[in-house]
Amino acid sequence: MKKRTRAIRNNFYAMKLLWKICPSQVIHRAVTQILGYFEWLFYSAFFMRYVINALETEQEFSAIMTFLAITVTVFASISIYNSYFEGKVLPITQVIVNKGLNKLLFKKSRKVELSCFEDSEFYNKYTLAMEQADVRLMNTVDVIWGVIFGVAASVMSFWLLYDVDKISVLFVLFPVIGNFVFNRKIGQTEFKRNQDMAPHNRKIAYVNRVMYLTDYAKEVRLTKAFALMKRHYTEAIQGLIDVTKKYTKFAMVMHWFRVQFTFTFIFEGMLIYGGYRTLVSQTMSLAQLAVITSMMVSSTWILIGFTESLMECFKNGLFVDNLRNFLEYEEKLPEDYEGDDPGNTIESIVFKNVSFSYKDTEIIHNLNLEIRGGKTYALVGHNGAGKSTIIKLLMRFYDPTEGEILLNGRNIKEYNLQKYRSLFATAFQDHQMLSLSVMENVLMRKAKPEDEEQVVNALKLAGVYDKVQTLPQGIHSILTREFAEDGQVLSGGEYQKIVVARAFVKNCPIKIFDEPSSALDPIAEYQLFDNILKSGRDKTMLFISHRLSSVQNADWVFMLEDGMVKEEGTHKMLMKMQGLYADMYDKQAENYLATERSKVTDGIFAAGGEV
Repeated sequence: MKKRTRAIRNNFYAMKLLWKICPSQVIHRAVTQILGYFEWLFYSAFFMRYVINALETEQEFSAIMTFLAITVTVFASISIYNSYFEGKVLPITQVIVNKGLNKLLFKKSRKVELSCFEDSEFYNKYTLAMEQADVRLMNTVDVIWGVIFGVAASVMSFWLLYDVDKISVLFVLFPVIGNFVFNRKIGQTEFKRNQDMAPHNRKIAYVNRVMYLTDYAKEVRLTKAFALMKRHYTEAIQGLIDVTKKYTKFAMVMHWFRVQFTFTFIFEGMLIYGGYRTLVSQTMSLAQLAVITSMMVSSTWILIGFTESLMECFKNGLFVDNLRNFLEYEEKLPEDYEGDDPGNTIESIVFKNVSFSYKDTEIIHNLNLEIRGGKTYALVGHNGAGKSTIIKLLMRFYDPTEGEILLNGRNIKEYNLQKYRSLFATAFQDHQMLSLSVMENVLMRKAKPEDEEQVVNALKLAGVYDKVQTLPQGIHSILTREFAEDGQVLSGGEYQKIVVARAFVKNCPIKIFDEPSSALDPIAEYQLFDNILKSGRDKTMLFISHRLSSVQNADWVFMLEDGMVKEEGTHKMLMKMQGLYADMYDKQAENYLATERSKVTDGIFAAGGEV
């Protein structure tokens, strides 16, 4: 009962939302529903009765033709209105609804905290809310009007039948039973069947993705993965067949009863009853017979339409529930978080007894570290040490579970979030390239002519300008082929350099580089770090890296493990300690030398020489 009540409320929430975005849609959809039911009732109840009575009573031909002319005019006007709505109003208002609804959804998705997108349950609801949201919202409003006016039309049709012949109303019970009893059983069966099919459908969808996405193309062609996918696909198809067989017999019986009660019993029964009253007992006129048979057809289809609308109303309630939950979600850390202006001077950043847990798993434990303005710092450690999480906490993507982060002696929660984040220029390892020009991908905003020199300098510092110059339109070339057939696809290292250029181009006091050289060779890595250090002499710099050779020139290094600072100091200080940092550095140096020796050996053998 709670679910049904929630579903009904959700449908009216959808109507309220659509009214807010485009009132004309709501009005026109109501009018079309009213006119549709009017046509059914007028034709079956009034038109048929008048024409047959006029013929039986031998009314003047001119009077009949006048009535017909008025009827044709009314129905033609309705047809013109429907054409106007379908051909002009609907296409225009659909665009308005699409724009208005997506504006609300995009605004909300921009506002919710990052952790929402990492929560699978929340993210699933978000994607369900986004999927064809405009079409489903308009359909929901259509269904609401179908239920409201379906009730009115059903009551009207029963009253008209009762007015003509009281006993004939009893025949309406058949389609009521057919739709509300057997159709409900069919709906419940379909719901259970779809639930049982869901695991198999997910497996089929996964196989489909593997077979058509470029991400898997190489593996499928170079391995026997296709055979494995084929096996999973075959098993899933057989699973669907087994589920279908499980429900087939019961569904067939329910469908048979539904058809008999909804159509056969009422139509055959009404014809027998009407024929007996007209021909045998002669207690019913031909006009009455025509009206009740016509009304019975109309009443049946009105009931069917009402029942289907009612069932759709509950189904749509689930979609609207996802949409409503997303739009009404109260952010724990909203993007429009207000506070004081942090200014542009960085004296210090301090992590004070900071702990952070994600889904009951502690990632950062009692972290204490200090970053002084104008210095270069490095966060190093093995994968999973908590380096990236520290950056996310610093950027206020999350707030600490315990402790506090201080900027210039004040908790960062006291600052305006957008102004606080504007202090940072970031180059993340898990970067994304947008289907925009190189220039816009560097600026990450709308480009202006005066920005060109600044972008070129940033690309040069990142070491990718020469490559960009070889592209057909240079820095104005579109990256990726998402929308442009002539879009340019670069290597992983080249994309990474463009991401680094984003940090170079932004004028701000703190610059963060998260594994900026993970896709680069040692020579390119050395050149990149040299440029980063030269360009940021008057900035506060923070590196995240697992390659210790790249952070030797940092002013201070924090060695992390298990979410805690285990060691800190300059490179020389840490090497003298002969602790975790020195051990990691020595092992990386040995691996690097082994790799170089292997390359030399391979070269000698390729030349036909001996070692």
